[in-house]
Amino acid sequence: MPTKGLRGIVSYDLMETIRNTNEWLGASARALASYPAFALIPHPGIKLMGAWGRVTERSFARMVIKPGWQIPAIPGEDGQDHNVYPEPVIRRPFGDLVHFRVARREARPRKVLLIAPMSGHYATLLRSTVTSLLPDCEVYVTDWHNARDIPVSQGKFDIEDYTRYLVDFIRHLGPETNVIAVCQPAPLALAATAILAEEDPAAQPRTLTLIGGPVDPDAAATEVTDFGNRVTMGELEHLVIQSVGFKYRGAGRMVYPGLAQLSSFIAMNAETHFNAFVNQIFAEARGEACEGDKHNKFYDEYLAVMDMTAEFYLSTVERIFKGLEIAQNRFSVDGKPVDIGKITNVAVMTVEGANDDISAPGQCVAALKLCTGLPDSKKAQHLEEGAGHYGIFAGKSWRLNIRPLVLDFIDEHSILPDSVKPRRRRKVAAEPGKDSNAHMPV
Repeated sequence: MPTKGLRGIVSYDLMETIRNTNEWLGASARALASYPAFALIPHPGIKLMGAWGRVTERSFARMVIKPGWQIPAIPGEDGQDHNVYPEPVIRRPFGDLVHFRVARREARPRKVLLIAPMSGHYATLLRSTVTSLLPDCEVYVTDWHNARDIPVSQGKFDIEDYTRYLVDFIRHLGPETNVIAVCQPAPLALAATAILAEEDPAAQPRTLTLIGGPVDPDAAATEVTDFGNRVTMGELEHLVIQSVGFKYRGAGRMVYPGLAQLSSFIAMNAETHFNAFVNQIFAEARGEACEGDKHNKFYDEYLAVMDMTAEFYLSTVERIFKGLEIAQNRFSVDGKPVDIGKITNVAVMTVEGANDDISAPGQCVAALKLCTGLPDSKKAQHLEEGAGHYGIFAGKSWRLNIRPLVLDFIDEHSILPDSVKPRRRRKVAAEPGKDSNAHMPV
């Protein structure tokens, strides 16, 4: 094995050792504080030690656990609750296409493919998004695999491979599919749609909704884009790429580790995360915390990270952020140019959050300018005031405002008869004299 690979494995296993040690320290503090003899010592420090141990153990343990979907039962019109079962319909080495089958329920007329980001978190980050769509839609999701668990013998996986996966998934689901791409995959979902428009028009999706994605990273600067511009590709590879340690099936595979990505996520909002954990420790000490409280629900998902293949991470930075290949319509797959202007029949909508500090307003809506072959009647955009990155696909803004708009957009461009079409959920235009966040045609 090359010296560089050995150094990478040492670094990877060192991070895992640090994580494991902190989990052990938390478990030890929790166990020590729970001894009955300490009940005779009415000292608040013992309760704080136990609380710190519980929060620390849970937090560091979650970093290597893939969360389950745990989708709640869907209430039916017949008064019954219908259980939901995630079932893979296509299995691939680097990701599956998963269908959420709702037991004892006829298929819904809307077919939605949620393209989950591959940016350090599992697809379960979209759990609340899936849950909110299930009452009205047949929902499918791209469930990407952790690179550390994929043997080196399975080969590479870069953004071109990712795009080919999307093309195959959309083609499998058929022409009445409504694609919703969240964050990172937005530019590649746009490219996949353009490939189908040129090579297999009959398999094109009906609509494409892009939510908070970096279609044109230069349209509005953020810490993410600034970092990509400051660091050379050589520096980036040297600083963050490591070899998977001997503990996992993917031993020797070059990856961008999830733990490294998590540290950068936390560093972007360090004070907020620090305060959240301090508050949770005191809540535990007072006996006010519980298994399903807001903190645990959020951080159980937020801290669960996955490794990305080195070639995917590096090609994303080099071609999407630095080279602006999608933004300038210069992207290619297997040496064949992908012309986004070939999209002529797929209705495209963009959604952005005014307070998004990852994909700032302007980055995603740039997709509409690239769709030169699409009439304005098939374009729409929405800017959600007061919403951050997470809120536009899984938070309050998504539930109250964006989800109804997306469903209306899907219905407007579907070919379902009016007798089957679900009723509209929101008005498209504002009432006279009133402001509105509703989407407006471009």
